[in-house]
Amino acid sequence: MRQRRSRWVGTMGFLARLLVAGLGLWLASALVPGIRIEGGWTLVGSALLLGLVNAVVRPVLVILTLPFTILTLGLFLLVINAAMLGLVATLLDGFRIAGFGSAVLGALILSLTGWLASWFIGPRGRVEVLVHHQDRSRF
Repeated sequence: MRQRRSRWVGTMGFLARLLVAGLGLWLASALVPGIRIEGGWTLVGSALLLGLVNAVVRPVLVILTLPFTILTLGLFLLVINAAMLGLVATLLDGFRIAGFGSAVLGALILSLTGWLASWFIGPRGRVEVLVHHQDRSRF
């Protein structure tokens, strides 16, 4: 029973992260004039590919550019995120980015979407509710 539940939680976490990435990509394509995603399957494919690229390629780039990232006080991470978005657009037909400025704005929207979603979705992909009980015995 425990094994089956942990698989379900892992699957739900993956689907939640996929949904957040898809929402961020959709928002980026709706708000940034230079980003275009053609069709729902392209959106799902780009969210999957972006997750794969962020898991494999991005950590290597972050380590290789660490001195420059420290020098720019972390702002260079936005450039790395834009590069990852551009890489996904290059690898996937139906996903177009007009230029570097559009990629940076799209990466910013994706980052904000992920940041907002992390308030509601825990590290395992579950929706978390925090309850604060006030100790009334002191009053």
